[in-house]
Amino acid sequence: MDASIESSGADPDSGRRVVVISPCRDEADTLERTIASMERQTLRPERWIIVDDGSTDATPQILERAAKNIPWLQVLRRDDRGFRKVGGGVIEAFDVGRASIDFPYDFIAKLDVDLEFGPRYLERALQHFSADTSLAALSGRVHMRRNGRVVEEFSMIPEAVAGCFKLYRRECFEAIGGFVQGVMWDGIDIHRSRMAGLTTRNIDDEELCILHLRPMGASDRSIWRGRLRWGEGQWFMGSAFSYIVASGVNRMRERPFLLGGLLIIAGYLKGALLGRPRYDDAEFRRELRRWQRRRLLETIGLRRAT
Repeated sequence: MDASIESSGADPDSGRRVVVISPCRDEADTLERTIASMERQTLRPERWIIVDDGSTDATPQILERAAKNIPWLQVLRRDDRGFRKVGGGVIEAFDVGRASIDFPYDFIAKLDVDLEFGPRYLERALQHFSADTSLAALSGRVHMRRNGRVVEEFSMIPEAVAGCFKLYRRECFEAIGGFVQGVMWDGIDIHRSRMAGLTTRNIDDEELCILHLRPMGASDRSIWRGRLRWGEGQWFMGSAFSYIVASGVNRMRERPFLLGGLLIIAGYLKGALLGRPRYDDAEFRRELRRWQRRRLLETIGLRRAT
């Protein structure tokens, strides 16, 4: 353990010890705002581990300054591979941070550094965990600023936990084997949790509001590429085509209007036509498609009843 890293002073017997891990690469535009949000937390983590995945902008300098002022911040640096490796690369960096943990903890979070959130986010999240002992993972809901207003960035199914800020009970995270180093890691973990009988959800709580400082999927070249990659990831995960069509049509109501949903469907078809590999767990894929078809039937039934 680095002698320069000090404990936050949290009661080691309280069951409230949180470790936060943030993979990042070339995040100079937003990093300082995320750092400010973490510094303001009323419940500080035992450790915030930021894994710099080979940044070539001012990110290393910002992290160096922050580490001097925040005793519970640890910075790890990886070599520059020459490009941003979305999906699996994010989890490779996350796992580097996880492997460095050498002290007891109760909760583990994956946090992106293009976010802002309120000062009671972690404290309030742990209150929800205390109130519902069956809860394995949670997040708030993701918002953006548009035309001077704060609005939800996209709709989420109740079981979904936002990939930009996931908070897990440690034992539940270990029960599902952690995150998969591949695309759709933040969908696979939720369905693996469900298959293990664990409860996950996003919570509509003002104190858990997450403000995204750039559109989801826009970190790699453009939001258009992000939507196409989303569809390709759905192919990899093993989703049913009927579910992707319904999902794509639903997403046409969100920015980028119409085209975003079409690109999701196109990405899925691209994976199918090119014979791209799928997630190597046949039982997972079968159970996922059963869940998706059941959800579609429930949705159709609800709309007819309405």
